[in-house]
Amino acid sequence: MTASAALPRPRTLSNLLFLVAALVFAMVVVGGITRLTESGLSITEWHPISGAIPPLTHADWARAFELYRATPEYQQVNGPAGMTLATFKHIYWWEFAHRLLGRLIGLIFAAGLAWFAWKRAIPKGYGWKMVGLLALGGAQGLLGWYMVMSGLSQRTDVSHFRLSAHLLLAFAIMSALIWVALDLRRLASTGADRPSRLTRPAAVTLAILTVQLLLGAWVAGLNAGQVASDWPLMQGRLFPDSVDWSHGVFWALTNDPYLIHFLHRWWAWVVVAAMIMFARKVRKAPGARRASIAIHAAFGTQVLLGIATVLSGVAIWLAALHQAVGALLVAATVWGANELGQKR
Repeated sequence: MTASAALPRPRTLSNLLFLVAALVFAMVVVGGITRLTESGLSITEWHPISGAIPPLTHADWARAFELYRATPEYQQVNGPAGMTLATFKHIYWWEFAHRLLGRLIGLIFAAGLAWFAWKRAIPKGYGWKMVGLLALGGAQGLLGWYMVMSGLSQRTDVSHFRLSAHLLLAFAIMSALIWVALDLRRLASTGADRPSRLTRPAAVTLAILTVQLLLGAWVAGLNAGQVASDWPLMQGRLFPDSVDWSHGVFWALTNDPYLIHFLHRWWAWVVVAAMIMFARKVRKAPGARRASIAIHAAFGTQVLLGIATVLSGVAIWLAALHQAVGALLVAATVWGANELGQKR
């Protein structure tokens, strides 16, 4: 191996991380469509390697459909609605695409890291970060199957708690990839390894945003977006009168679709206020103007898409855009947090 081949390559490594982050973003979008089309339970088995091959013959499709017909979702929802094999194939392909994309992300990241390790091109202090990111990706796959399992025996849908954990971990992985990639890009530009720190304003802003992401995942998991199609009122009232308080306040806060929808639409304004203040702080940091603009553009677009999604009765394309821009808002906020936390 030549001396030049053993030199660290922080910029090239950052490019790999940005690519993987973009693929994670794509997976979040495809996952959202999978949820919106009720496709997530169409594949009832998890085979990490052989599962990358879809059904190829009519017998294969018949077996996959037979396994799905044993689920409560088919027996109580889609079966009585007259689902055919052709209809089943439609939802199967969305779930298959979601899982295949997850495999592709793992393969690209693992192969890329193996190449960098072989070339000894990973900068000092970043090896453990790379291994940690790869491990998080593996944990996401396991969590995804754990989520699917919750809808295969007694429920007609997956647990909204497991769904939210799956989504939040995806956002965490994407955020970590972007953060480390930005640190590496700075190392390549300056020659000094000075990773950003998480400042208090950034931590508070991210915590507020995480609450909204959690509520959004619960809205999706409980189909709570469909309980009201008017805005700013719900069912003609500021506060919906259909909230079920019979199981206690905590149960209602975590399980009632009317209350969770209400909280999601109004916590959004807390997020807006937090984002405005945070973006102003980011704008004052040297060279961080673009990150501030990205934050403003993302949360403004997200609010408009949220309102449009409600008024449309949760049109799939609008709901998918709403989730996609939510992911972009996370990315923009992480970008701003990294800029704000630079050691200058």
